[in-house]
Amino acid sequence: MRWDPEQYLQFAAERGRPFHDLLARVAAEEPSLVVDLGCGPGNLTRHLATRWPQARVEGIDSSPEMISRAEAAGADPRVAFAVGDLRDWQPPQQVDVLVSNATLQWVPGHLDLLPRLVDAVRPGGWLAFQVPANSADPSHTAMTDLATSTRWAPAFEGRDRARSAVAEPQTYLEVLAGLGCVVDAWETTYLHVLAGDDAIVRWTSGTGLRPYLQALPDAEDRDAFLAEYRALVGRAYPQRPWGTVLPFRRVFVVAQVGGGPA
Repeated sequence: MRWDPEQYLQFAAERGRPFHDLLARVAAEEPSLVVDLGCGPGNLTRHLATRWPQARVEGIDSSPEMISRAEAAGADPRVAFAVGDLRDWQPPQQVDVLVSNATLQWVPGHLDLLPRLVDAVRPGGWLAFQVPANSADPSHTAMTDLATSTRWAPAFEGRDRARSAVAEPQTYLEVLAGLGCVVDAWETTYLHVLAGDDAIVRWTSGTGLRPYLQALPDAEDRDAFLAEYRALVGRAYPQRPWGTVLPFRRVFVVAQVGGGPA
């Protein structure tokens, strides 16, 4: 999938809030190596260098467009970015803190990745991630309903483009506890108040809607699909004088890997 960093960054403050809430529960004091898997445009990755100024920070993302945007923001000798796929990522050495922010939901069967991610962290180090858990909300069911409808199913070859389903907090806790980690898992539903017209479409155009639109090579089809989607979410999320409210549930996990000091 091709990403558009500028589209994604339209709601940078709202998208960044869960990242900071996640980091607030990571108790690492003086890590040497911190890795951000799925770093996107790198704006949040740079906060890791601020949080741990003595650490070397690496941002990895599968999107060349996102990495180019991250590098264009300016050089910092403590922070490096690279294109890579987290599904086969193997660090040359164990890391002290491994962060993945709103990325694992794009990987089918990502629970199977957790043992390898834990192995990538040194004993006593930290694995922290958060994933959107709003696939049952109208913002996303509207996409799948349209894509599988009589009108659009032939264009999508009968295949949905939805991101992978995420697990419940307790499932992540049980899997990671079984791998010897001390786990803190929770969920939060944010009520984002989005300013401007067409706010829900602008939000999802930076993330979940992109696979659907990119699967339609014809511009006329894209416009028609987008118009139908806009009508559905417009009814589900009415614009108010103060903005459009987007409820957004997310699941958070912070795990300290066993075998080392707290």
